[in-house]
Amino acid sequence: METLNRIVTSSIGRKLVVALMGLLLCGFLVGHLGGNLFLFVGKDAFNAYAHHLETFPLLVPVELGLAGVALVHILVTLYLQLTSLAARPERYAVTQSKGGRTWGSSTMIYTAAAVLLFIVVHVATLKYGARPSPEDLHGLVMRYFSSWGWVAFYAGCMACLGLHLSHGFWSAFQTFGVDHPKYTPVIKGLGTAFAVAVSLAFASIPVWARIAMGGSQ
Repeated sequence: METLNRIVTSSIGRKLVVALMGLLLCGFLVGHLGGNLFLFVGKDAFNAYAHHLETFPLLVPVELGLAGVALVHILVTLYLQLTSLAARPERYAVTQSKGGRTWGSSTMIYTAAAVLLFIVVHVATLKYGARPSPEDLHGLVMRYFSSWGWVAFYAGCMACLGLHLSHGFWSAFQTFGVDHPKYTPVIKGLGTAFAVAVSLAFASIPVWARIAMGGSQ
């Protein structure tokens, strides 16, 4: 227990915690995306999936666990950022790149804020929003995505998610010590592919729904 406590309270230990929580969240994204894609199948299939999920006996513990993972990921990351700034209060006049600095790495805090905002709005509207009927989550989703404004907000947040993942995914493996001239480029490539695939798949849902609704709002 004492050894575990030293690891968790050390700088590298905290980075490992952030990386682990981030990878767990990536796993959740894949599962959540798979469920959302039922929207393409049709109203009955999507509502059946939603009903199955909402009546799952362990839903509340799973949701609390997921919230805990996200909260730990956020709080420990903020702690690491603040301690880093405290150790080096004056910013360098010129930011030098060592070949690893990307748009994803340089905007992590901003994309994280955008994703956090999206989660709050997403939960408030699509989880607790008023449905046409208790069993019709499909109707609620389609109603929101009948507006190009909501589509643009959703797609924009998914672009931020993709940018965040493009750095976070491979960085997590680097934190775990997977850093080799032969394998790192492959992991970076997989991270980019994962980020693009997930963000585009999520963004395609509101775009498809809006087009399927037809007409103009």
